[in-house]
Amino acid sequence: MTNQTATFVNIGERTNVTGSAVFRKMITEGRYADAVEVARQQVENGAQIIDVNMDEGMLDGVAAMTTFLNLIAAEPDIARVPVMIDSSKWEVIEAGLKCVQGKAVVNSISLKEGEEPFLKQARIIRSYGAATVVMAFDEKGQAETADEKFRICKRAYDLLTQKADFPPEDIIFDPNIFAVATGIEEHNDYARAFIDAVTRIRKELPGAHVSGGLSNVSFSFRGNEPVRRAMHSVFLYHAIKAGMDMAIVNAGQLDIYDDIEPDLRERVEDVILNRRDDATERLLEIAEQYRGKKGESQKKDLSWREKPVNARLSHALVHGITEFIEEDTEEARAAAERPLHVIEGPLMDGMNIVGDLFGDGKMFLPQVVKSARVMKQAVAYLFPYMEEEKERLGLVGKSNGKVVMATVKGDVHDIGKNIVGVVLQCNGYEVVDLGVMVPAEKILDTAVEENADIVGLSGLITPSLDEMVFVASEMQRRKMALPLLIGGATTSPAHTAVKIEPGYKNAPTLHVADASRAVGVVSSLLSETERPRVWEETKAKFERIRESRSGGGPKERLSITDARANAYQPDWSRHNGAPPSFTGARTIDDVSLEDVLPYIDWTPFFMSWDMKGRYPQILDDPRRGEAARSLWHDGQEMLEQLVAEKWLKLKACVGFWPANADGDDVIVWSDDGRSKELARFQTIRQQIKKDEGANYALSDFVKPTGEGADWVGGFCVTAGHGELEKSDAFKNANDDYSAIMVKALADRFAEGFAEYLHARVRRELWGYAPDEKFSHEELIEEKYAGIRPAPGYPAQPDHTEKETLFRLLDASARAGVELTTSFAMTPPASVSGLYFAHPESKYFAVGRIEKDQVEDYARRKGWDLRTAERWLGPVLNYTPGAD
Repeated sequence: MTNQTATFVNIGERTNVTGSAVFRKMITEGRYADAVEVARQQVENGAQIIDVNMDEGMLDGVAAMTTFLNLIAAEPDIARVPVMIDSSKWEVIEAGLKCVQGKAVVNSISLKEGEEPFLKQARIIRSYGAATVVMAFDEKGQAETADEKFRICKRAYDLLTQKADFPPEDIIFDPNIFAVATGIEEHNDYARAFIDAVTRIRKELPGAHVSGGLSNVSFSFRGNEPVRRAMHSVFLYHAIKAGMDMAIVNAGQLDIYDDIEPDLRERVEDVILNRRDDATERLLEIAEQYRGKKGESQKKDLSWREKPVNARLSHALVHGITEFIEEDTEEARAAAERPLHVIEGPLMDGMNIVGDLFGDGKMFLPQVVKSARVMKQAVAYLFPYMEEEKERLGLVGKSNGKVVMATVKGDVHDIGKNIVGVVLQCNGYEVVDLGVMVPAEKILDTAVEENADIVGLSGLITPSLDEMVFVASEMQRRKMALPLLIGGATTSPAHTAVKIEPGYKNAPTLHVADASRAVGVVSSLLSETERPRVWEETKAKFERIRESRSGGGPKERLSITDARANAYQPDWSRHNGAPPSFTGARTIDDVSLEDVLPYIDWTPFFMSWDMKGRYPQILDDPRRGEAARSLWHDGQEMLEQLVAEKWLKLKACVGFWPANADGDDVIVWSDDGRSKELARFQTIRQQIKKDEGANYALSDFVKPTGEGADWVGGFCVTAGHGELEKSDAFKNANDDYSAIMVKALADRFAEGFAEYLHARVRRELWGYAPDEKFSHEELIEEKYAGIRPAPGYPAQPDHTEKETLFRLLDASARAGVELTTSFAMTPPASVSGLYFAHPESKYFAVGRIEKDQVEDYARRKGWDLRTAERWLGPVLNYTPGAD
């Protein structure tokens, strides 16, 4: 299997009372706010699913599970990942299923009590639209051998798919990871048995996944962390290759496979694969010398410069070194029969190594992009010589295929698309990148003119989803038959299945989650043998998604009337909001790049490069640390030059207005007399049914008419002036790495500027917290009073609200920021939003809403229903036109 680690899912283990003493203490003491922070940290550190377990003797498991899941459902940065409801008690699992808004994973069910209870539980799980972990455990006990593991898993698979109508892709088998090297001979083959069982499961039980609890395998060496880390890494290396695609993992207990000391790695591998009778004894011989060691980093040297030129070129590509690339390329050209042979030979040899390391999870996206920079500079050096030969330039002599890519009309965001393009080019594909804000006609005309093999669409804002639907329908109308790839932050398999794929039947339509998966997807679509299989599997998967969304589990929603009856109601007598220092809008032009630097949160910088983890901890991460430190060094080096040479210009505007709430609307008054309405902001209310807590709308944080004077603020900041010119200059110099780096840094300055301005608003411009003093970490954690929610984001999903905000601020004239037809901001490194000062105001996610609220919202906005459904499409809890 290829690219296994690219699709590997890390399941966070710290929100489990049985596995974390710290978390258990928080829950038993009722410190749920602290417990929520544990969940947030897991997501920030790269967990793609969080495992929640409340099985503790002194706990009311049902109450604890319900309380915790409801709390994290209201946190957008946690709620974006699935929850694994982990319990040995069925009543706790079912309580959890009633709370989770999105797709949950149940951990676990098994055949230990027979088929009837197993199927009953499976059908209930299916009714909630959840996936489930199935243990390799039946009436006879836990499976230990590979044959037993597979037998039980196949029996369960047949029962689930044939009698419970369970989708195969929602089945996750756990074939039991047991401890090895225990000194008991019968245990020696446990790891090998698991790996062999995984191979059979993935081959013979199509669609099913495989997971497991990694820490079990090294239990014999508890207390010796270096050996345990090595065992985990070696086990994962082989299990992932066999097809294991998720695991409960502590990222702090992993080493990079190639960095494990060779003798230790060999002896650990002997244990894991049971390759020798004396494997345990041989590992014990050296184990003690590693106890307490943390390993030493290798010193960099230039010894590679002594190798032959072809080896030097490969080394430069793998390590992203441009320092000697022209002289080495010239030396290789002089020795080659044709310049093209340098590309087809040592350069592609190096890029093939890069591709293999990336596919095996041993390189990360920033390193791949740096490799691409080396490749492009070498090719650029050779280009004039190949022109002299009158040969057409190609990355590998011939193209593996041509992909036309674009950010769709109305959208200006392209960092993710650019990274995908670089990764594809690294793997020998031609990429025609049309840039941003590209109309459907241009995308499709170019695809025909370029004789493209695939079309790729990207978008970040929610209106882009509708534009993608339109592009797909145009492809169908033109009778095109090119595969269509969909990607971007707001896209999803569900939207692709429900809205895009049904309108384009001539070729496969696939959702691509991130850059690491792009090569595998494109390769399979361009393979005559693979493409039919991929298309059929995708069609079947999308059909299951559509079916699950049309029926499935209960819809726990309130009517809009009942939701408003459960609105948040502050005690307004205790809130005498301070008036701002001025009303109306003002330009902010006295802020320097140096002023903003202390307010930058660097965690999203790494995330923009597909490196998940919290800064600064990511710099010491056992798996990502080396790559993260290299990226950090490069970023800080460019940052220093960017600030010194003023590559970016900061612009902003801010405004405050008298305001009051009118139901779910916020009225903006023209003057303090509140006699004339200047504008209205329409907000959207949560309709999810809650056992406790209010159904929030942003208007709840503004005094209703009749309760007294209140105010609302707004802002628009940008760090994007100068970004495009500098990025294009790097791109034209064949330096995509630096081009993407400029965009990533501009984004950080924009967000940092928004944070800086909010602090200034709280202390000075509005002045409701003049004595506020917070550390950098406390600012990032938003410990201050007040919020700055942005239109188009979870608390107000409608992007069109920016139009009202921009009109009040005169943002285009004051800050030089424009709105596209889809209400994206350009320059893209821009942030806008509203200010609420109420001390109890908080961020929340509206979640999915019902038709009665959409109809009401359309009336308030003066729209027809279809227009409202278009702009609120991502949060609709029904299919438009279904009635």
